[in-house]
Amino acid sequence: MSNGRTVPTRSHGLEQTGAAGHGAPQVELGDPELTARIDEAMAKVEELLGEELSSGADFLVDKVTHLTRAGGKRFRPMFALLASEYGSRPLSGDVIRAATVVEITHLATLYHDDVMDEATMRRGVPSANARWGNSVAILAGDILLARASKVMSELGTETVAHFAETFGELVTGQMRETVGPQGGDPIQHYMDVIREKTGVLIASAGFLGATHGGATTDQIRALQRFGSAIGMIFQIVDDMIDIFSDSRESGKTPGTDLREGVFTLPVLYAMREDNEIGRELRGILTGPIEDDATVEHVLDLLARSGGREKALADVHHYMDLAEEELARLPENSVTEALRNLAAYTVRRVG
Repeated sequence: MSNGRTVPTRSHGLEQTGAAGHGAPQVELGDPELTARIDEAMAKVEELLGEELSSGADFLVDKVTHLTRAGGKRFRPMFALLASEYGSRPLSGDVIRAATVVEITHLATLYHDDVMDEATMRRGVPSANARWGNSVAILAGDILLARASKVMSELGTETVAHFAETFGELVTGQMRETVGPQGGDPIQHYMDVIREKTGVLIASAGFLGATHGGATTDQIRALQRFGSAIGMIFQIVDDMIDIFSDSRESGKTPGTDLREGVFTLPVLYAMREDNEIGRELRGILTGPIEDDATVEHVLDLLARSGGREKALADVHHYMDLAEEELARLPENSVTEALRNLAAYTVRRVG
């Protein structure tokens, strides 16, 4: 692995499930009343998101609303709203603000990630860095963090302290990915990166939604840990889809990560195998793959390796952890909705 990068930062997982946000399809949560409540609350999140991102000079607004206008699934704020349902103040004004903070922060990380990855597309439109250059994209991400901080300040010092820790982990994950395994275990490095880059913000959505909804301490911690597990599942599954999916079903071109020199979990497992497939993969995968024939050959090797099964075993491990946390929560329509969302993430990989 030439650059030590082992996880594609552009996706952050969670691109297939959404709530009734801007550009996102309505999600049926199993209980019509719950679905209606969450849809109504998501509309409020969208309204606040629009208000916060539309403030300031026109040349700022144009940049910071670029990805919001392109759509997005809004999974993180939806999870925050669902988490608030366990408390005495579900879907309150503070919950709406907390959900909005999480989404604005997520948007900021996308701007910065695209600069780091030299990405050219995001959500089906040119990335901010491709359209306006790296400097503008970085500053747009910074403005988004300023907007998140403004909303956060209305939620109290506990939220500010929590988010300082969360953002520290996000940056640590980005830095960890950039410097690579540095002689350590590439698979552990991969797990650490996706936990810090993907899992931590979803965990934060659960924590903030439950906290500002008035849930108990035990429920808050369970929802935070559930969010972390779901983040791990989504990213691993996304990485598996990139390699093993049928493009006619997934809409994705298999091997995109390989072309960029990004070696994800099933690839890392396959490369570790002490057999002819593993040896050949180690010989080929020394950096980005540029020609279609080599990509197809590597995909064939991966299909014949044990990488898929080992990665899927990790998915089921995190699914078990997610279920353990749900078992700590009251058995109601919200818990069932979260259980269904978790199961859906696994079904995506087939």
